[in-house]
Amino acid sequence: MDLSVWIALVALFFAGGLTPGPAVMLVMSTSLRYRAPTALIPALGVSAANLVWISLAAGGIAAFAAKFPLVLMGLKVAGICFIAWLAWTMVTADPSRPHASAKDAPPRGKLFARGVGLQLLNPNALVFFGLLLPSYFDMSHPVWPQALVMMATITVCEMFGLTVYAWLADAMNHRFESPAFTKWFNRGAALAMLSAALFASIATITPKG
Repeated sequence: MDLSVWIALVALFFAGGLTPGPAVMLVMSTSLRYRAPTALIPALGVSAANLVWISLAAGGIAAFAAKFPLVLMGLKVAGICFIAWLAWTMVTADPSRPHASAKDAPPRGKLFARGVGLQLLNPNALVFFGLLLPSYFDMSHPVWPQALVMMATITVCEMFGLTVYAWLADAMNHRFESPAFTKWFNRGAALAMLSAALFASIATITPKG
């Protein structure tokens, strides 16, 4: 991969991929309740799902989405429903224990699966990986070596960003030892999560080939 393309990819990811969205809200809400180390488990799930998305991008998902718009619409509807469910669990969580310990958290496999499921059904990921990332492949060169570079780059950037957000939420947890703060943060995070997903879905009503 050409160095200038790689730099442009990093810039695109930091500009769009690490802005607060469903994945960031999931990690921050988990950190707020169970502390930062536990929040890194769904973050790893998000990063694992990114590898699937990059593989799909390398395989031509943009062309597939343009050819089968009903499939694309079905994925977006499923994503909105899944994110709505996650948002509901955040809003209805008991805010009376903002400092719940890691041993009180759901099983690690469940937390990891939440991260994977969120990112696979995340309309924001569909925009980035399905419709933007394919344009960064140089089709005059082998695709999969470029995909491997993207996987390594995006995984490092994603985990760095989500780790920062996790520890930021952990610091907020120390500072705001209040069930009321936890309740309103969860509501705000749920709203941001849904809003970002809905915006991404609307933005991709007409897929580009």
